[in-house]
Amino acid sequence: MATNYKDTLLLPSTEFPMKGDLVKREPVRLEQWNQSGLYQKIQDARKDAEPFILHDGPPFANGDVHMGTALNKTLKDIIVKSKTMAGYRAPFIPGWDCHGLPIEFKVVKESGKLSPLEIRKKSEAYARQFIDIQRRQFRRLGVLGDWENPYLTLDPAYEAEILRSFAKLVEKGLVYQSSKPVFWSTGAQTALAEAEIEYMDKTSQSIYVDFPLTSGKFAGEAAVVIWTTTPWTLPANLGIALHPRLTYSVREFSHADSPDTRKLILAEELVATFTEKTGWTPTQEAPEITFAGAELENAEAKHPFLDRSSRVILGDFVTLETGSGCVHIAPGHGEDDYRVGREYNLGMLSPVDDRGCLTEEAGVPALTGKYVFSANADVLEILKSEGRLLGAEEYQHSYPHCWRSKTPVIFRAVEQFFIRLDGLKEEALKTIDSVNWMPHWARNRIYGTVESRPDWCISRQRTWGVPLPVFFATDGEPILDADLIRKVADLVAERGTNVWFELDDATIAAELGLPEGTTRRNDTLDVWIDSGVSHQAVLRQNPALHFPADLYIEATDQHRGWFQ
Repeated sequence: MATNYKDTLLLPSTEFPMKGDLVKREPVRLEQWNQSGLYQKIQDARKDAEPFILHDGPPFANGDVHMGTALNKTLKDIIVKSKTMAGYRAPFIPGWDCHGLPIEFKVVKESGKLSPLEIRKKSEAYARQFIDIQRRQFRRLGVLGDWENPYLTLDPAYEAEILRSFAKLVEKGLVYQSSKPVFWSTGAQTALAEAEIEYMDKTSQSIYVDFPLTSGKFAGEAAVVIWTTTPWTLPANLGIALHPRLTYSVREFSHADSPDTRKLILAEELVATFTEKTGWTPTQEAPEITFAGAELENAEAKHPFLDRSSRVILGDFVTLETGSGCVHIAPGHGEDDYRVGREYNLGMLSPVDDRGCLTEEAGVPALTGKYVFSANADVLEILKSEGRLLGAEEYQHSYPHCWRSKTPVIFRAVEQFFIRLDGLKEEALKTIDSVNWMPHWARNRIYGTVESRPDWCISRQRTWGVPLPVFFATDGEPILDADLIRKVADLVAERGTNVWFELDDATIAAELGLPEGTTRRNDTLDVWIDSGVSHQAVLRQNPALHFPADLYIEATDQHRGWFQ
């Protein structure tokens, strides 16, 4: 008689089905966790244990969860669960970054012309929609956390903490207003911080232009050769920078297409490159004269197509990597230009509007209203007609772009508010070395980024964000008062930031006890401030957490973003 060997085995009895059927069973299991309050039960079981706090960097409430955000939350979940199993109380409070340009762009694109208040209301609805979508998706991944009580940067209590943190910076004298070049997105029509810039390849028109000297050494005899990849900035030229210690030469040049010879001044080391790029060839093997750049300081040169002079100045930033060793200086359109222009009192000229179009201030009627990059061709034609264009070619280089609109940015001088970083850097750099960075090279990356960071442009010409809480007196001077900002914060905590857009100048001034005639603008704060104060608005405010957190885990792009 055959034996059924199955009956001879002692196997456990289980209700588990033979088939995994995860597609159906996993959602049921996750819902059971949710209904049973599993996360809270775990927290209650560990309520007296040593805490371990992982602070969640907030994803942006715009679009579905993608591979990056899924990996981010899954890694955090693994860490939190492993610490819980190791005996720690490890709460996880998820958060969302809710303000900013991408949401506003989407709303305006879908709805057309709206008032600022309408944009804000629609933007909030849009953000909340994707908070719910992402929350469901994170839960679907099995991530445990306090999903019913996340931190949101659009909550009035959180917005009030942003303003109170801003008040502290004002109190320390770190906030100031200045008209100086900032990254300007013509696509978004707003200033950008360095963290909102990404670099992509761009083909630009590079040109060599001569500026005839009208005073000083070689006046009436020679012209200084500049090289630039931004011909549209030439209407704003106020100077030419030479390196004080580089060797420059005066040489006579001829060209196959020109019956005349020209005496030109450029760095001696770059003469061969200049000849190769332009076809202008030295008529003699050796230069007539060589001199250090410092010898030409304060000489005047004639602008190539405008009725004004350009002063020769000195700058250590001039290099021999490209160009002619003589740098075209437009203080309204470059960081080095601005700095050296202030040193020499060149003045400020930035004839470009918010849309990136040249204005009447450029001094050339044919260029008025032209988009800056489109104007390059017109500038070349003007230079040709004046006989000042020595050569032109396409130049491939890495160029800053707006990280959201993906359009090339420009440097443009506009009145903006800045945080002075010199008063913060020393402490920040010391603090970096008190943190355990994994991997170890991450320390050098954040250290170098902070060390070289310029002052932070914090004002944005946008609507969906936390208002920049600055008022202006009747003489136009900004009122930077920490106590006044705290009053605004209290108002926001009670009524939300929409109150800034709902009340007119007279009404809000009266509520805050300001004199008649006080005004304000509708600029908003850089959105990096929102998430950047989460240590104050979340870790210090939530009794389940503590400051500082034990761990932050984010992608390496946060070395120039949230980690700062």
